[in-house]
Amino acid sequence: LNLVDLAGSERLDKSGATGDRLKETQAINKSLSALGDVFTAISKKQAHIPYRNSTLTRLLQSCLSGDGKALVLFALSPAEGSAHESLCTLRFSSLISQCELGKASRHIVADKDSDTKR
Repeated sequence: LNLVDLAGSERLDKSGATGDRLKETQAINKSLSALGDVFTAISKKQAHIPYRNSTLTRLLQSCLSGDGKALVLFALSPAEGSAHESLCTLRFSSLISQCELGKASRHIVADKDSDTKR
């Protein structure tokens, strides 16, 4: 189970971030871009999936391929001043929702101590 919090993705010119916060925001935005590239490649069924483009996508490779499963949550701000960021988030979520990682399957594991399955 991987939990990734990419909160803090925002437009640098609007946030006025400097120093460490600037570097963190840039890294988050780069990771989101790489994640978008991975989802685009998967949805287009490309032969090469660019998992190595960021640490985030390398870490999530097992979740995004094979028998892995992924759930992505997005948070939007209701503030009028955040409308552009909310629209960008909705566009990104639309891109991801077009991606099918594979058919869901049920894995049954037999309990060694009993005859029941769980």
